Amino acid sequence: MPNLSIQSYCFSALFTALNMTEEKRTCPLGYFPCGNLTFCLPQLMHCNGIDDCGNQADEENCGDNNGWPHLFDKYFGMPSHNARTKSNVCLLGVVPELCQCRDLELDCDGAHFQDIPVVAMNVTMMSLQRNGLRKLRANTFFKYQSLQKLYLQHNKIQDVSPDAFRGLYNLTRLYLSNNRISVLMPGVFRDLHKLEWLILENNSIHQISSTTFSGLNSLVLLVLLNNSLTKLDDILECQKKSKLLLTYKVLQRNRISYVHEQAFSVLQKLGELDLSRNRLAAIPPNLFVLLEDLLQLNISYNPIMELQVDHFDKLHKLKSLSIEGIEIGNIQRRMFEPLKYLTHIYFKKFQYCGYAPHVRSCKPNTDGISSFENLLANIVLRVFVWVVSATTCFGNIFVICMRSYIRSENKLHAMCIISLCCADGLMGIYLFMIGAYDLKFRGEYNRHAQAWMDSSQCQVIGSLAMLSTEVSVLLLTYLTLEKYICIVYPFQYLTPGWRRTVTILLGIWVFGFIIAFLPLVCKGLFRNFYGTNGVCFPLHSEQPETLWAHVYSIVIFLGLNLVAFLIIVLSYASMFYNIQRTGTQTTKYSNHIKKEVTIAKRFFSIVITDSLCWIPIFILKILSLLQVEIPGTISSWVVIFILPINSALNPILYTLTTRPFKETIVQVWANYRQRRPLLSRHPAHHPSLTWQEMWPLQENSHSVSVGQEFEANGTKPKLTPVENTNEGYNDITASTRKQETQHTVLSVCPKTETPPHTHIHTGTQTN
Repeated sequence: MPNLSIQSYCFSALFTALNMTEEKRTCPLGYFPCGNLTFCLPQLMHCNGIDDCGNQADEENCGDNNGWPHLFDKYFGMPSHNARTKSNVCLLGVVPELCQCRDLELDCDGAHFQDIPVVAMNVTMMSLQRNGLRKLRANTFFKYQSLQKLYLQHNKIQDVSPDAFRGLYNLTRLYLSNNRISVLMPGVFRDLHKLEWLILENNSIHQISSTTFSGLNSLVLLVLLNNSLTKLDDILECQKKSKLLLTYKVLQRNRISYVHEQAFSVLQKLGELDLSRNRLAAIPPNLFVLLEDLLQLNISYNPIMELQVDHFDKLHKLKSLSIEGIEIGNIQRRMFEPLKYLTHIYFKKFQYCGYAPHVRSCKPNTDGISSFENLLANIVLRVFVWVVSATTCFGNIFVICMRSYIRSENKLHAMCIISLCCADGLMGIYLFMIGAYDLKFRGEYNRHAQAWMDSSQCQVIGSLAMLSTEVSVLLLTYLTLEKYICIVYPFQYLTPGWRRTVTILLGIWVFGFIIAFLPLVCKGLFRNFYGTNGVCFPLHSEQPETLWAHVYSIVIFLGLNLVAFLIIVLSYASMFYNIQRTGTQTTKYSNHIKKEVTIAKRFFSIVITDSLCWIPIFILKILSLLQVEIPGTISSWVVIFILPINSALNPILYTLTTRPFKETIVQVWANYRQRRPLLSRHPAHHPSLTWQEMWPLQENSHSVSVGQEFEANGTKPKLTPVENTNEGYNDITASTRKQETQHTVLSVCPKTETPPHTHIHTGTQTN
């Protein structure tokens, strides 16, 4: 009985231990164990470069050594029983002068040979890299039947005779990469029964016959990277004869647009298949059915439009799957569930990782903007999206409300400013919505990422941001041109009427709506134009949705916006030049310098904000066109900090720092303090000029000069009253008009009525 009790106890303890071990290793879907610890960590915390487990378990086995590295160790890592110790003495007798010999191996790299050198027949390795070989003639190597390794890389070989490798029965390695071979004739490798490696990368091979690889019964590695193959059905029959045992490895960077459904049917031992960077638009449904031993599959960067749900069902041993650069419109978990042993998966978008939660290492794990956990990956972005949003919304709403208190006679200009504030306010609403959805998805964004980017909410929010950006740019351009014409061409300037102004504003808004919402209406052409990232703004995308979307984005940002930016900068430069020239003629030197400093500051502030906003965006677009890799983090900072610069600062530049607004604030404050209407000897200022709202309040006022033409004619100038608080800008905006030898300096810009209390001094000036 005691023995039975002890046995029962041991059995119970063993059972409990097994259960505890099982519990330790059982984690919820999307979580993975921390070695022998009792807790699990989510997918995003494994292989992220940080020791989150505390015992480095989450950073172990993160390298993708599946496929060829694994097979190499398996088949070639074992010591050969027939291997002998190499001698440092040359055993080949006399060798060419520029060659080096060790044991039975000959190294003639860079010897400038035009033909194969003559050496002893028992040579086992011959390296002829970086020579001038152009042809491999028939029976060239026939007498070297002991040859095991032959290196012919980096020559100029164009023609390979069908009998070039005849007699090389012991050859195991053949390197023909970086030559100019375009055609491999039938039976060219028929005597290479022991060949294991055949390296043909970086040639121009476009034609392979059905018997090209006949005789390669031991072939393990075939590399056809960077050639010109267009089809894989051409080598179907040769595969049946050669039976490539392990890997049809690298077919990367060819022009393959068609793969026969049975192309790999005889390669049941295939361990790695690389079809990346070809022109495959579709994958045959049963292409991978018989590849049950496949460990690594790479079909990345093909123009594949759709993957079947059951494409990978038979790849039970697959450990690494790369489908980067492929837009999977019908992606779902069912696609990857049969891949029980999958440890590494590579997508185009990190949002796809949510459809493979059982895979420990999923890349990419961020797009620079969002992360697995948060829509905005960076804590600084998550905070400042609210700061910038609040600043933009408050500033523009404040200006819209305060405009009704500014007793400006130029209602049309006020209408333009209010319209600009409405456009800029949309940017604040956009940022507010992004911040709100970041809060909503906090800690679990990856579960909702793809659905969010495909949602109508994301599309509408993105279109609002685009509407805000384009309308703001067009309005700023219009306001700039108005000021430019007013100052540079004062005598041809006509006061804009109500109808013309309203028509222009409506036209700008309608055009902005067309730009913003056209991608939503034409889904077939633009697809998911706004859903390329989590912030729903198509500023920059390494993989644009369609060619139409790519061209459309370039036309907007490098076409329309760049032209508008140049117009604004050049117009302000021309205005400054004209004001400086006129000011030199009509004012004293000291006052002239003082005014120009003030004007320069104003112009600089306007141009610099436009530059800070748009120059980085132009640079991003140009780099994108040049196919320069741009970190995703840059896009997020541009969207949150740089793009809203104009929207946040326009209220300050065009209203809050202008003289009418300052005087209105002073008057409102005085009324508030005195609790009665402001009684002052000097009436409140009534701004009447479009350009006048651009200038800050100054202390000095100056008179307007009238030319000597009036005195010569014996007439007195008849002047329209203009208030005396123009800080000398009547002089600034005056224009010199030559009529033979007489000059007249007149006030410019729209003529308006002013209160009777205002007056102006006249005087003469010598030109």
